[in-house]
Amino acid sequence: MAQTVKRAYKYRFYPTPGQAGELARTFGCVRLVYNEALEERTRAYTLEGRRISYAESSALLTAWKRGGEYDFLFEVSSVPLQQALRHLQAAFVNFFAKRAKYPVFKSRKKSRASAEYTHSAFRWRDGRLTLAKMDAPLDIVWSRPLPEGAEPSTVTVSRDAAGRWFVSILVEERIVPLPSVDARVGVDAGIAALVTLSTGEKIVNPRHERADRRRLAKAQRALARKAGGSANRAKARVKVARVYARIADRRRDLLHKVSTPLVHENQVIAVEDLAVCNMVRNRSLARAISDAGWRDLRMMLEYKAAWYGRRLAVVDRWFPSSRLCSACGALQDRLPLNVRTWKCACGAVHDRDVNAARNVLAAGLAES
Repeated sequence: MAQTVKRAYKYRFYPTPGQAGELARTFGCVRLVYNEALEERTRAYTLEGRRISYAESSALLTAWKRGGEYDFLFEVSSVPLQQALRHLQAAFVNFFAKRAKYPVFKSRKKSRASAEYTHSAFRWRDGRLTLAKMDAPLDIVWSRPLPEGAEPSTVTVSRDAAGRWFVSILVEERIVPLPSVDARVGVDAGIAALVTLSTGEKIVNPRHERADRRRLAKAQRALARKAGGSANRAKARVKVARVYARIADRRRDLLHKVSTPLVHENQVIAVEDLAVCNMVRNRSLARAISDAGWRDLRMMLEYKAAWYGRRLAVVDRWFPSSRLCSACGALQDRLPLNVRTWKCACGAVHDRDVNAARNVLAAGLAES
């Protein structure tokens, strides 16, 4: 049965100087409103022991606009400012529910520059998007089409550290689950091989960060030589950000190309529940683990499996997938990382990663 899901389509666009200035002002006002509301909420909770609701924050925003000190807030659309208060409200809800840490202030240099527009603050007509306070549509590069007949409900505009502009368009889309298949696969994440499948197939890890390490080091050395606060330092910082953006884009593209066939071709995908945040504490492997993007791969498999009617089986992180013989079930006492091939007492010779993937599949099927 088809299901309706909310799906965001992200595109790059090229603003005119006027649009760039308007959006930059909006980003600054969104950050200001968020920080002021967070400060007021923190003061009320710390000194008075009370929680401020979204409605109270909205009333404070109106007072700030009329107080004279922040009258420049009238120059930008009010919708992104209200959305900033809603995001802060959600952050506090997650904090009090112990799902997240206490909200932090947005930094001009480190925080993501973005603004969210709901349906009342933009015009969508004939495939052209015009935001509030603008008299011309955005020059969007339509790298892929929106679903036929889709009507955007929310638009998020952002600018990354490399100076690139993006627009994320949220639409409702009907997704038809894929036909059931008999194939099932276990996935073992690694470093030399990005993933090893229970079928014996290995997908090589291109190590994007290592491939661009020389270029990144050169850009970082140039940044270190520039005087703090100078225009040249700002330009050098953008060059460093472009290298990082290239690495992230290539990694994300590969992970999509790996996760999509896994979901399309298999009814059950079994993976290990890896504690990546703990694993990166290993100084010898932290860089390689971060470059592999295991967490992003897991996330992609989760939502794609939910979309297309597949089952993602997650195996406990303490399951000894590498030390367990997939042929007879015997458990080895020790198996150092440098041992890539080993022989069981039953006579079976195992590739470490393929054996782990097969055990992950067996454990995932048993749990599900």
